[in-house]
Amino acid sequence: MALYRLNRLFNPGSGRALDVAVDHGFFGEAAFLTGIEDMRSVVATLIRANPDAVQLTIGQARHLQSAPGKAKPALVLRTDVANVYGNPLDSHIFSHHLPNAIEEAVRLDAVAVCANLMQLPGRPEIREACILSIMALRAEATKYGMPLMIEPLVMRDNAKGGGYMVDGDTERIVALVRQAAELGADLIKADPTDTIADYHRVIEVAGDVPVLVRGGGRVDDRALLQRTTDVLAQGARGIVYGRNIIQHEKPAGITRALMAIVHEDATVDAALAIVGGSAE
Repeated sequence: MALYRLNRLFNPGSGRALDVAVDHGFFGEAAFLTGIEDMRSVVATLIRANPDAVQLTIGQARHLQSAPGKAKPALVLRTDVANVYGNPLDSHIFSHHLPNAIEEAVRLDAVAVCANLMQLPGRPEIREACILSIMALRAEATKYGMPLMIEPLVMRDNAKGGGYMVDGDTERIVALVRQAAELGADLIKADPTDTIADYHRVIEVAGDVPVLVRGGGRVDDRALLQRTTDVLAQGARGIVYGRNIIQHEKPAGITRALMAIVHEDATVDAALAIVGGSAE
């Protein structure tokens, strides 16, 4: 049953999770490597900070899973790769999933696998490719009892906003999140809406599928911690942050601060004090 693995992702006290995404190198963009050039060191730092999970690729998961002992983050395995973040876009764009992704996730003792559901302006073939990948992954994930996290991404035109920029329009996010639920997601990793007060609509349309909120681009600590507090108040079951942790001057400190908010309902000021008092 998928539930058994999810029991290792969600904190039994709060029922929430913090997953740190460190899978950016999979996408072949030089700018995405800032802060994660030395993956062995990055993962070691995250193990010490001990978030609920770390999201890694098949080529980097060993840095987490080879660490001895039980007291370490769980593994979420990224299963698909695309070339949709460049500016300008390549003349040929693609999205592919690992054909043996679920078996690899079982061998690596992952608690879930993650796959994109991307919507790019004027490029419906990418959404189609994602849907085909999700349907293939869903069939194998069911066979092996592996939870499937679907990541709906409503993206802006790269020529206008640059690569990796998302559209925070509530209606578009709600529609794509619902499609993720309809495709059989066990978890949904969704962008925050431009108006955070609307986020309960994302939670509602996902139904009983837990929603974890993406972090997006770098923001200052107070804005990040306040947004985290706000989306949790709207019903999110946790967060999946990448650049706001791995590019932070104190990645372990900001991780511990976010964990205090996610699991202990710490105030923003209390969380900021944790960051300030951290040595790393």
